[in-house]
Amino acid sequence: MTSATKVYYSQTTQTDSRPLISSGLRRRRVMTKDGRSNVRMEHIADKRFLYLKDLWTTFIDMQWRYKLVLFSATFAGTWFAFGVVWYLVAVVHGDLLEFDPPANHTPCVMQVHTLTGAFLFSLESQTTIGYGFRYISEECPLAIVLLITQLVLTTIMEIFITGTFLAKIARPKKRAETIKFSQNAVVAQHNGKTCLMIRVANMRKSLLIGCQVTGKLLQTHLTKEGESVRLNQVNVDFQVDTSSDSPFLILPLTFYHVVDDASPFRDVALRTGEGDFELVVILSGTVESTSATCQVRTSYLPEEILWGYEFTPAISLSASGKYVADFSLFDQVVKVTAPCCLHETVRFGDPEKVKLEESLREAAEREREGAPLSVRISNV
Repeated sequence: MTSATKVYYSQTTQTDSRPLISSGLRRRRVMTKDGRSNVRMEHIADKRFLYLKDLWTTFIDMQWRYKLVLFSATFAGTWFAFGVVWYLVAVVHGDLLEFDPPANHTPCVMQVHTLTGAFLFSLESQTTIGYGFRYISEECPLAIVLLITQLVLTTIMEIFITGTFLAKIARPKKRAETIKFSQNAVVAQHNGKTCLMIRVANMRKSLLIGCQVTGKLLQTHLTKEGESVRLNQVNVDFQVDTSSDSPFLILPLTFYHVVDDASPFRDVALRTGEGDFELVVILSGTVESTSATCQVRTSYLPEEILWGYEFTPAISLSASGKYVADFSLFDQVVKVTAPCCLHETVRFGDPEKVKLEESLREAAEREREGAPLSVRISNV
């Protein structure tokens, strides 16, 4: 049986000539539409040890169901563990009833005669309940040291676990879910330039401060040395109209990337919807209410980039004078005149000047061909 061919998805020399995203693997993205990584990590040496060294991040990234189980098990485990230690102290000191202690015997912990009693004393001490029925005496200095040790260690543990809970709750992950990207990107003429466009909307009234939209074009790249690099990353700049400053994301906005000679898409077949690439779009900003940094991600495959389409307007004015963002129109597109080529531009300005430029250009061509010169100059 023929062994499976290895395919390397890192920036190393590839050993397989198959395309990164073949026709049968189109749906296998590097980044999913909702911004989750689709990369599996394998053969990491001492992976568990590395995760244990960074317990804080491990606990925060842990799923809620596992976190709640671990939280409950940690507290119950420490109560029982120290309960066993308190029971051993009572055994060593002869406080149990089966030892038949004398009438003047003072136990280390009052009313602790069984393992259940020791467990309840451990629970009451750690949670500072203090019912008053079980309490420590002055008879055993070791018991006093044990009580101090239990309270210090469990307090540190509670601070750590509570901190991870608060950090996980305060993460702006849910805030990122209220940032919406269009399902498709479109390519059309905008201000006389061929532009790749995406639409972004903030579905909450609280704003994102200093938000920036950037892109990464992931594709196979062949270097001058003949090295084929998988998932080579190239920056893709997006802007709102002619400004790349922080946009005011109070309404759905369309971000543009000009496809020209400086664009990484200059050699990409956007018109056909086929190719070996993936466009990852990243929006970063600061949540106004919490000052936490928020990042939202999505990706577009070649078939999700529509050539010769524009987004349907989604902003309208209500009868009461309020602007309305209709999200039922957010992902809708309308077919427009497709650009003839990526470098096509539309001339703007005075029509008379445009005619004069065309006449002079025609005259120069006729002069080179030996034809009679005929130039019409209008008032400009």
